Amino acid sequence: MSEAELHVLRARLQGGILSKARRGELQMRLPVGFVYNAAGAVVLDPDQQVQHCLRWLFDTFRGTGSAMATARAAHHLELAFPRRCCKGPHKGELLWGSLGHSQVVRILHNPRYAGAFVYGRTHTRKTVDGRTRVIRAPRDQWDTLIPGAHAGYLSWEEYEQNQKRLHESAQAIGADRRRGAPREGPALLQGVVVCGRCGNRMTVRYHSRQGCLCPEYICQREGIEQAEPVCQRIHGAAIDEAIGELLVEALNPLAIEVSLAVQRELQSRIEEADCLRHKQVERAQYESDLAQRRYMRCDPENRLVADSLEADWNHKLRALTEANEEYQRRREQDARILTDEQRAIIVSLASNFPRLWRDPATPDRERKRMIRLLLEDVTLNRDQQVTAQIRFKGGAHRILRLPLPLKSWQRWVTPATVIEEIDELLNHHTALQIANILNERGVPSGTGRPFNAKMVARLQRNYCLKPRYDRLREAGLLTLQEIADALHVTPTSVKIWNRRGLIRGHAYSDKNECLYDPPGNNSPRKAMGVKLSCRRRHPDVVSDRREEV
Repeated sequence: MSEAELHVLRARLQGGILSKARRGELQMRLPVGFVYNAAGAVVLDPDQQVQHCLRWLFDTFRGTGSAMATARAAHHLELAFPRRCCKGPHKGELLWGSLGHSQVVRILHNPRYAGAFVYGRTHTRKTVDGRTRVIRAPRDQWDTLIPGAHAGYLSWEEYEQNQKRLHESAQAIGADRRRGAPREGPALLQGVVVCGRCGNRMTVRYHSRQGCLCPEYICQREGIEQAEPVCQRIHGAAIDEAIGELLVEALNPLAIEVSLAVQRELQSRIEEADCLRHKQVERAQYESDLAQRRYMRCDPENRLVADSLEADWNHKLRALTEANEEYQRRREQDARILTDEQRAIIVSLASNFPRLWRDPATPDRERKRMIRLLLEDVTLNRDQQVTAQIRFKGGAHRILRLPLPLKSWQRWVTPATVIEEIDELLNHHTALQIANILNERGVPSGTGRPFNAKMVARLQRNYCLKPRYDRLREAGLLTLQEIADALHVTPTSVKIWNRRGLIRGHAYSDKNECLYDPPGNNSPRKAMGVKLSCRRRHPDVVSDRREEV
């Protein structure tokens, strides 16, 4: 046979395959969980264990939102997952093994599990070196896609939601890093933060501070690819707290009622537009029936008129089909009617959301999932202050302006009011006494720890507060040697008199070092042979001893 004949035969065979695929009748290799029955129709695998494993996979992904988390859960539970052998002596047999991440992704991307017949998802091409290359085609280039062709493990709407979630969770799509699956870290805006300077996605970095993880949003795409400096980095704790308060404030019953009222108004307009589109379908149906009646009344022998009427009828039928398809497509897009029960549930969620959000038992992953249901993205820009542009689902937006986060040393700075209080207490107390007074009053330090004498002395030096010694000297008090010279006694006697209360000393340190008031007219004097303490307490005895002398 010539090459031309082989080409024609191949084209005819390929055309027959495409024709059969467009009708959904082409038998292909089925994924695990499906089999052909005696009539050649696709049905669920009669093995109940296979069905339970697949349903467990879809339920787990619905709860975790991550293919890796689903595979990790299967490994943790030590579940055996089925797969069907495609070639070899055991072709067609069911094998059981561990569930891997790649197998989870293949199952989630396969539309046959949603009950859809699909053909042309991949194309085979020959490379220059003779190798075969498999190219995965986008959905708009598939040859055939028939939803609802057979029974499935999930609905088509849920399949579409899974594809959207997988698309958002992809590690890299083009040059832009998309949002990943919600993780266990405390960064609430993980995956939804956009840099306000360059427009790239910002990543998350954690720092351990006082035993807690503190998030930091950093834009380093250009730094990784072009070795350029980091675009910007922003501490995320204050931003996450502000976003949480904004969501709690936005989701209140009054706002929900206003949103539902707006939705009802939009729904009424949609119904009016749907009515108009239905009138167009009725007009196309009338014109098609009219063209059919004209063709049926025509004499079959009059081929000139019959051919013209038949062409007009076919044209009207195509117009009717297009009008029906457009009407069904727009109706599916506009199917947003909420029942009274659904509205009541939404309003109750507005009351339960603040309690759920502030509950310490709520995992960070669940908070992130709630944020992704409400927010589209958040754009951050750091200048004289941090500006956060928040886009909600549906197009609404808000702008938050926050002060720049404090540096670590700034968070440890003692408040100015405490410094003023210490400056006032230095007039009458030592460092240890001031520390005890501040702790009794419950005054916090910069580090949050209780005050001690060393801390008060360090604050006095760092803030250049006048020492207590200088304050007492400026008030005219005398040193130990000066008061001893004035009283004509030794320094030891001065200390003894101070302890006895004969003179007044003022401590300027915690070592009981004192400065003394100047001696007045009634100052004590030292007597020969008699201790001053005894002379003050027993004046009669002292006078008798003087007479004996």
